[in-house]
Amino acid sequence: MRRLLKALGGYSDNFMAALYLWPIASIALTLPILAYLYHRDGRLKFGSIVSTYLAVLYLVGLGCFTLYPLPSGSSGLGITYGIPWQLNPLAPLSDIARLGFAAIPQILFNVIFFVPLGFIAGRMLRLRLVPSLLLGFAVSLLIEVAQGSGLFGIYPYAYRTADVDDLIYNTFGALLGWLGARLLNKILPPGALAEEGEITHTPGFVRRSVAFWLDMLLVGLISIVAEGLLQLGVWALTNLLDSGVLADPLSVSEISQWTTAIAQTLSSWIGVAAFVLVEAIMPWFHEGSTPGGGFVRMSFETHERTAGKRFIFYVVRVVVLMLSWLYIPIAWPILIIFWLFSHKMPYDLI
Repeated sequence: MRRLLKALGGYSDNFMAALYLWPIASIALTLPILAYLYHRDGRLKFGSIVSTYLAVLYLVGLGCFTLYPLPSGSSGLGITYGIPWQLNPLAPLSDIARLGFAAIPQILFNVIFFVPLGFIAGRMLRLRLVPSLLLGFAVSLLIEVAQGSGLFGIYPYAYRTADVDDLIYNTFGALLGWLGARLLNKILPPGALAEEGEITHTPGFVRRSVAFWLDMLLVGLISIVAEGLLQLGVWALTNLLDSGVLADPLSVSEISQWTTAIAQTLSSWIGVAAFVLVEAIMPWFHEGSTPGGGFVRMSFETHERTAGKRFIFYVVRVVVLMLSWLYIPIAWPILIIFWLFSHKMPYDLI
């Protein structure tokens, strides 16, 4: 027992690092977590929120326990020399024969560390056995590669041992966790998942905000792709002109200036066009569900409107959301206060 406690004491710094990083990771992952829970359950449940943030703590802890502490200074392990990979799957047998009980805690820890991952896969993600084992193996492989490559090349040498046996122990731990989740599911069945096509027409402020965040990611992606294609077209046309297709140098210069001016004008309107596409055109044909709204199972059309009122509603909504995006520090507090008093967005009054 003393040896086991001593081994656990060696991880105290790793545990404290995980606790320090947990709030930061939780804040950074809040919107993805909320989006996932809305998509999976169709609503927010207290138990789901707690279990999800505990899962974040586990994942942060797993990273800290396997990759921390990092090398420091101008020399030493990971900086001027490294640890070779351990690729012998029978090495633990010789360790046990040589060290006896002292070799057991390390093996147990490698199994125990991945039991929660298997439980998360079986209970929260509702994965079957094979996908759960593949997930455990993939996460373990990612960690071993990080350890054996100096954190993917950040450090010139490996500062932790990349051990092929860890893949076996970790995957076995994921198996035990999945079996535990399977047993608990029979005793205490998990909550029902949202049905396919389930949509709410009375979304709350949080769900609306998550949907808007997802939509803005899509707007950004569309803008980047469109901007890239535009610049590619300008580059191709410039090369075509430089190749001498047009004999008159004046014509080449004029066309080049004209093309550049048009490209700059279009570039400034690409974001607006993408915004209107995502927040107006697409939901118009999907009963008020934007791409982000569809993912979190909501429609912003809280009630039916005549064709004229629906058009005005969409125009006002796009204007309000665009202003809220351009003036976030001012607009969002106003929208929050408005919601607290009316439980509606301004455009819902139409």
